Amino acid sequence: MPADNDRIVSTLPDGLWEQPQPTGPDLGDAEPVQRIRVPASMVYDYTPGAAPTRFLRGLKEKKILGERCPTSGDVYVPPRGMSPVVGLPTTEQVEVGPKGSVTSFCIVHIGFGENAPPTPFVSALVLPDGAAVSVYGTVLGIAHDQVRIGMRVQPVWAPDEELTTSFENIRHWEPIDEPDVDAESLKGHM
Repeated sequence: MPADNDRIVSTLPDGLWEQPQPTGPDLGDAEPVQRIRVPASMVYDYTPGAAPTRFLRGLKEKKILGERCPTSGDVYVPPRGMSPVVGLPTTEQVEVGPKGSVTSFCIVHIGFGENAPPTPFVSALVLPDGAAVSVYGTVLGIAHDQVRIGMRVQPVWAPDEELTTSFENIRHWEPIDEPDVDAESLKGHM
């Protein structure tokens, strides 16, 4: 059968594909449910390798540790035990930061999770000083519309008694009184 006068629309043979008719109790005049909210969660068991273990143990000591590429000298955070560019093992541990620069950000208007800050807030990529790649975090302590590329920030750590081997030890990033870094110098570090 021609459709729109420019193509043939084929149909499947009878009985090859049929959708069952929905069934359910007769609700009478009750309004059908359009949407429900149901709590959901996922629990992950993560077994880090040697390099990520060193990184996580460093966070417990309020240190951001990376590993240096043996050919380029770039420091990757968090480390994976090899250079993602050349594939060679990284064996030199390097402490970076803790200060850094905002390389990219977005303003979040819909909160998620029970630990999300009040909206709107800023979700950002932060390049720790000395690192080649940025890490994710929230930026607080400044109005969301005042955050900018190149803005200098520092981590706000969990209290000492709450430190664990988790990236959540960095509660968020906050601005510091230092001049912005030129945005051009941040290209390629996201």
